Amino acid sequence: MTLSSLLIRQVAAADLDRCFAIETLAYEGDEAATREKIATRIATWPEGFIVAEVDGVVAGFINSGAAFEVEMADEAFKELIGHDPAGPHVVIMSVVVHPDYQGQGVSRRLLEAFIERMRGLGKASINLMCKERHVPLYERFGFVYLKASASDHGGMAWHEMVLSLPR
Repeated sequence: MTLSSLLIRQVAAADLDRCFAIETLAYEGDEAATREKIATRIATWPEGFIVAEVDGVVAGFINSGAAFEVEMADEAFKELIGHDPAGPHVVIMSVVVHPDYQGQGVSRRLLEAFIERMRGLGKASINLMCKERHVPLYERFGFVYLKASASDHGGMAWHEMVLSLPR
């Protein structure tokens, strides 16, 4: 794969099964979203769900929701309960790349495209939770570390980060 053959696009309903397969490969145990949660995210806010496609195959994706108030430890939000597309704050729920495409710059291109898309939508911030080992990755994109999260989603320790999107 070359990065020139990488296409970043909005998710389509037909991407559901591939996205679910990648989600289950990328996340450990109970931290992976169910097929139903991914279907809900696609149907509810496709504007906040982008995929990286290589030669017609989805290689990775980012999905999210938007809200007026962000409570990162809110498990219901992962099902987009409380999501409001008009909300100025975006919450990333998954940043995943299939193992066959890791280490090739796919996550970097996804994040760059996602950040630009959210700027284009006039959003004020992008929030996420990640494992400690991923904190430096997100810091390279301008995310600021906030705190260790109260969430124990999937039995894991999480860390909250935010990227401000000045207007």
